[in-house]
Amino acid sequence: MSPTHPAPADAGKSAHLPANILVAVLAFAGITDALTQALVFPIVPHLPRYLNASASDTAWTVTVILLCGAVATPVMGRLGDMYGKRRMLLINMGLLVAGSVICALSDSLAPMILGRALQGLANGIIPLGISILREETPAGRLPMATAVMLGSLGVGAAIGLPTAALIADKVDWHLLFWIGGALAAVATLLVVRFVPESKVRTGGRVDITGALGMTAGLVCLLLAISKGEDWGWSSGITLALFAAAGIVVPLWGWYELRTPHPMVNLRSAAHPQVLFANLAAVAIGFTLLAMQLVLPQVLQLPEATGYGLGTTLVVTGLVLAPQGLMLMAASPLSARVTRARGPRFTLMLGSSIIALGYLVCMVMMSEVWQLILASCIVSVGTGLAYSALPMIIMAAVPLSETAAATSLNALMRAIGNTVASAVAGTVVAHMTIDFHGAELPSENALRMVLAIGVAAAAVAFAVAIRIPRPRPGDATPASRHIVETAARGPVSDV
Repeated sequence: MSPTHPAPADAGKSAHLPANILVAVLAFAGITDALTQALVFPIVPHLPRYLNASASDTAWTVTVILLCGAVATPVMGRLGDMYGKRRMLLINMGLLVAGSVICALSDSLAPMILGRALQGLANGIIPLGISILREETPAGRLPMATAVMLGSLGVGAAIGLPTAALIADKVDWHLLFWIGGALAAVATLLVVRFVPESKVRTGGRVDITGALGMTAGLVCLLLAISKGEDWGWSSGITLALFAAAGIVVPLWGWYELRTPHPMVNLRSAAHPQVLFANLAAVAIGFTLLAMQLVLPQVLQLPEATGYGLGTTLVVTGLVLAPQGLMLMAASPLSARVTRARGPRFTLMLGSSIIALGYLVCMVMMSEVWQLILASCIVSVGTGLAYSALPMIIMAAVPLSETAAATSLNALMRAIGNTVASAVAGTVVAHMTIDFHGAELPSENALRMVLAIGVAAAAVAFAVAIRIPRPRPGDATPASRHIVETAARGPVSDV
């Protein structure tokens, strides 16, 4: 491990900036990132017409952001620990602005994919924000600050989906990306003005070989998973990508364990708390897609099917908005539960609530209000689980590895979401009904996806039980302080 530059005595507090301002600025950056990602989803079915390209080609506007985000998130986290988290956050914000502007100027496929790739490279904003909060926020406020930061994901989606649907329906679609770019520019200026630079850095050198190996392995694995249904799971290209991932990933792991300055510290990742938190992140990421897939389908399928509600795209966006807001609203509850019972219990509670929400949806999906109720229950559980994971991670790793460790956890959530997309896509593709000559997902297919969400939440709960409670000798003094302070004292508002 590289030598760590020691933190000053007051490294856990910002001497010049109130914690609530710092949290607000970083949360706004997270909201902007989430909103920018969400703006494109309502217009994906229309992109072939907008860009004069085939549907299979325009699908890359979604795939490329997945691949670039998966690769960039752990790299940005590691570089943040090495060279400064604020510096890397500003680079991420710059990429988000540049990607949005390129998309706004696009009328063909190639620049649109380039812009979306740059937006994907900015996916490290949330983990970097959490790691900055760990350094600059008093430990007693860290659970709330972390929950608010992660809740920004829900707020961005809640605002982005209905806004994008409305704008795309009434105005030129390019305006979506101009709005995203303008908000990202404002967020960048706020970061420049209010966010301090890191006091703790690991130093060392950039592990270029490790970064390239991780990139190759992740791209092969995620591309095979995300495109397997389209290309065919037994097709030559899909099997070749899985085989390549099966070779590259173990070789990369072997190299990372032997290099003095690894891109990903696999020894830290093998710490029981970190390992089980990352496994839980995969399961939580898996649960998230069920609601993302089922609700829009039920809302927009024709009423004549007997289970579709036949709403418009704008109405669908408005129905989906409350679940994002509930994810942020769960922040105070998450902080209080974590302070009272610890992040492990919060993760278990969140997993249970997610499963409950999906069970409610399985038996109540015939009215719009029923879908809103079920989605809000799932969102509360997701907010609890999401905010617990970084707290578990931070209690097990030193301050100098916070960005890398939380970024790896975010990657695990993304992998779970990608695998879930492939599984759900396969279920929906093979359980269909013939509706006036068109194949539509059957009601049983949608309920099956919901049942898979329940199972994934149960797996997350089972993994959470296995997370060991931190012992006095398991973590650094700073990490122990997080756990000890989070477990006592009055809750402070951020």
